Amino acid sequence: MTRYIIIGAGAVGASLAAEFETHGIPYVLVGRGAQIAHIADHGLSYRRPSENRVVRLNAVDTTTPPALRRGDILVLAVKAQDVEAATEFWAWRDVEGSGFASELPLVTLQNGLAAEDIALRRFDRVYAASIRIPARYTVTGEVVVGGEPNVGIVALGCYPQGLDATALSIVSDLSRAGYLAEARPDIRRWKAAKLEHNVTNAVELFAGAPELRSKAAAALATEARAVLVAAGHDPAAPSEWTIDISSWRVAPESGIEPGQQSTWQSFTRGSSSEVDYLNGEIVRLGRIHGVAAPFNAAFQQAAARLALDGRQPGTRAIAEVYGEAADKFGF
Repeated sequence: MTRYIIIGAGAVGASLAAEFETHGIPYVLVGRGAQIAHIADHGLSYRRPSENRVVRLNAVDTTTPPALRRGDILVLAVKAQDVEAATEFWAWRDVEGSGFASELPLVTLQNGLAAEDIALRRFDRVYAASIRIPARYTVTGEVVVGGEPNVGIVALGCYPQGLDATALSIVSDLSRAGYLAEARPDIRRWKAAKLEHNVTNAVELFAGAPELRSKAAAALATEARAVLVAAGHDPAAPSEWTIDISSWRVAPESGIEPGQQSTWQSFTRGSSSEVDYLNGEIVRLGRIHGVAAPFNAAFQQAAARLALDGRQPGTRAIAEVYGEAADKFGF
């Protein structure tokens, strides 16, 4: 029987574990620090639009990871900046019987385009996923998910391309667990499309009028698309979904507020930043392919300064960041 080893107990990983627990899908949630300790001792406070409950989860600390066995599937739910360390830790763990964990399937749930290539250095079978889930983790032991009627939307496929029986099985389990899930043989296109959106996360770190915030987000996304296309990517369009996502929404009064996506949450908790793998990925590709990315570079640098100074989101004006990029490049 398939068992999922969910690595990372943040908003995405903990909510996935809660849904697997609810729907009877075997799993182990592995995390570190105060979050996993609270979940192990007290359960997860899990808030959905229609309910607020404490879910007891099969949760263990990374210091005492579960013994791995054939049939396990590893699900990497850490942030992109933690993928290198996580894959190094897990790849060379023994599997009961014989072999290393590097021979087991590994699912990557990260934003950006870097996680899969990092994983392929150690793991033979990588399954990339692009996941859209309105979830918040800012309070220890609590995760809020605002998606209704489904938890979130997932595209998943073999990386770099194709589908196999394992990919189809994972998608089936995600669907059973309450996600709108679809198997895609062209998963890199869906990851690129998500990145085009995720570069706008950086806007949420800065204070300013809604009009300027929208203008900055549009500049970041437009710039990202130009760079992605130059780099040979063909971002997928929402119209390409074959599953019906028309009735899915973020429920009002669910506790999920606009402007509080994953990057904002990381800064709010004082944890490490994924900006170098979002805006920084666009900057990297732009440098390789000769396409200027001044807005993404400016917001990457501004986010780095915010982190280095230990400042909370909203403590610097977005006009400064946007204005510096616009002035420097004559926009």
